Amino acid sequence: MTIKVFFNNSCSVCRLEINHYKKVSDSNLEWIDITNNEDALKLTSKNQYELLRRLHVIDDGKVIAGAKAFVVIWSKIPKYKFLSKLFSIKFFFIIFHYAYEFVAYFLFLKNRNQLK
Repeated sequence: MTIKVFFNNSCSVCRLEINHYKKVSDSNLEWIDITNNEDALKLTSKNQYELLRRLHVIDDGKVIAGAKAFVVIWSKIPKYKFLSKLFSIKFFFIIFHYAYEFVAYFLFLKNRNQLK
């Protein structure tokens, strides 16, 4: 089953990281740029602010955001499966979650001019 990954290709930091994952992943992941993308809004049932604020994936029909979305992505990339296992442990996930939220907030501030 293909997982849809919704990311901000207009963000230089986001694009750099996602381009790396694109190179090391296979067809299990479908990469969808949220920039000016009405279909992304419809598919995720999220608004533009929510999509810009955090990374999202659709896995098995469920929309997953933030740190959990990264765990899903890593679980599908052999090179990063160890990260999905590590951050599936509650203690490590909590640390990762707060670190992700901190970084994601500043990336959002950097890119908020994309909001219409």
